[in-house]
Amino acid sequence: MKKQSDLSKLLDYAGSFKVLTIASWVLSAVSALLALAPFVCIWRIIQEVLAVQPQFEKAVDLAHNGWLAVGLAVGSMLVYIAALMCSHIAAFRVQANIRSTAMHHIVTLPMGFMDSIGSGKLRKIVDESSAATETYLAHQLPDMCGAYVTPLGLLALLLVFDWRLGLLSLIPVVIAFAIMASLTGKRMQDKMKEYQNALEQMSNEAVEYVRGIPVVKTFGQSVFSFKRFKAAIDNYETWVIAYTKDMRLPMVFYTAAINAVFAVLIAAGLVLSAGGVTDELLLNLLFYIIITPIISVTLTKIMFSSENKMIVADAMERIDGVLALKPLPEPAAPRHPKDNSIVLNGVSFRYPGGAENALDGVSLSIRPGEHIALVGPSGGGKTTLASVVARFWDAMEGTVSIGGVDVREIAKAERMETVSFVFQDAKLLKTSIFENVRMAKPTATRDEVEQALRFAQCGDILEGLPQGMDTVIGTDGVYLSGGEQQRIAIARVMLKNAPILILDEATAFADPDNETRVQAAFTALSKGKTVIMIAHRLSTVTDADRIFVVKDGKIDASGKHQELVEQGGLYARLWDEYSRSAAWKVGAGNA
Repeated sequence: MKKQSDLSKLLDYAGSFKVLTIASWVLSAVSALLALAPFVCIWRIIQEVLAVQPQFEKAVDLAHNGWLAVGLAVGSMLVYIAALMCSHIAAFRVQANIRSTAMHHIVTLPMGFMDSIGSGKLRKIVDESSAATETYLAHQLPDMCGAYVTPLGLLALLLVFDWRLGLLSLIPVVIAFAIMASLTGKRMQDKMKEYQNALEQMSNEAVEYVRGIPVVKTFGQSVFSFKRFKAAIDNYETWVIAYTKDMRLPMVFYTAAINAVFAVLIAAGLVLSAGGVTDELLLNLLFYIIITPIISVTLTKIMFSSENKMIVADAMERIDGVLALKPLPEPAAPRHPKDNSIVLNGVSFRYPGGAENALDGVSLSIRPGEHIALVGPSGGGKTTLASVVARFWDAMEGTVSIGGVDVREIAKAERMETVSFVFQDAKLLKTSIFENVRMAKPTATRDEVEQALRFAQCGDILEGLPQGMDTVIGTDGVYLSGGEQQRIAIARVMLKNAPILILDEATAFADPDNETRVQAAFTALSKGKTVIMIAHRLSTVTDADRIFVVKDGKIDASGKHQELVEQGGLYARLWDEYSRSAAWKVGAGNA
């Protein structure tokens, strides 16, 4: 099956506005031909002046030809404006449809997809790739149509008046075109992809670095502590410098070639006038010197249009890459969980591109209403385990069940109503606190939202805001601390009131006062629910019904806090280290 071209894909996104895109090409071509017509008027003016010299008063058609040239130039400009109006309307619709299609597809993808691809990279693909298509359709494509038609009109003009001068002036054009072809071929397409990859990587790492600034400031680190961000910048710098050096000589030769037309014409004029200068030779030479600069402008337009075509090809490839990602399959005949129990049976999972399993044959059972904790070294698989329960990813081996039903057989809407997830880094939108909380239950009343905020210990937050829960976050200097944002996020989860709750390092960035309030909110939130708590601060999980120690993707041990301490092993070592760090004080006794 023949591969669909990028232009054909863009026209599909245009829908009924496709006709405007085609109209913009036609109008741009007409405008380009009209733009050449004034030069014929200029030729007539020069011809008349040479014919009547030195009795210039006999030149009676100068004004007529001059105004005709102005009229044709204005007409060309108006037709070009009409072309741009058509192209812009269609381009904006294409850009909007691409973004809408991409975002509608993204929301169907598993939650884990966001973590694996990176929010900065995803933002660049959706925003900048779609913006590249808008620029291409609105400007470059109409200009390219005009640029391709212009040489045909120029060729006719160059050969009609004096074919000898016309052919000679085409020599540097052919050389320049050959150099341009080498600059815009397959090798350049690969270079453009490398460039976009370097930009994408740097954008993604920049977003992650900005999000981590609170940690950097807290621990007095510098940008160099974020090695991936610095490596991305260094990689971009290395690539750009190498690319610039690589393109230096071809661009010098190209620029010299397209500007060599004058030198060729002057040399040709000297040779052809060896037997004497005629009015016709002088007329044609002057005309060619006036019109040939259009050649360099046209070739440069074609070159940049070809470059932008490669940018759009890369943009469409990235958009198609996102659209090619498959959402998790939905069950044909959904089943309903009978209770809030959770069972993992031989679950293994490996992240896309990963070398080793993040989970390796994990089996565990959580009773309805039981509060369990997942602890262990960083990177051991705690968050991954919780993610497969919420079906952010599907297990590659084994089964994950909720209420006796495989999570893959539970409809997405019901699963989202069954499981709530409180992330380490709470995400709030730039809208009112009321709307932020009501996201969990769009039909909720103001009283229900207010009650959820009160249960989440948010009373002091609302009292300090100018418009209470109608205050828009991020506006007029209204910002919340990490702990305050976390409590707002908890209110959202309380309003949702799902029977299964997953808390992933939810107090990691809270200050002592906020942590106390967040813990109180968690206590109220957890009543009657099955809870999975992921924590590094072991003091927050000592009252858990059971604690599972996760290491290298496996369950290392499980039991109550005191049982695990008495058993020794990894948990006992972690508890000992935590206890000593918590008891440490700055003073002479500890110096």
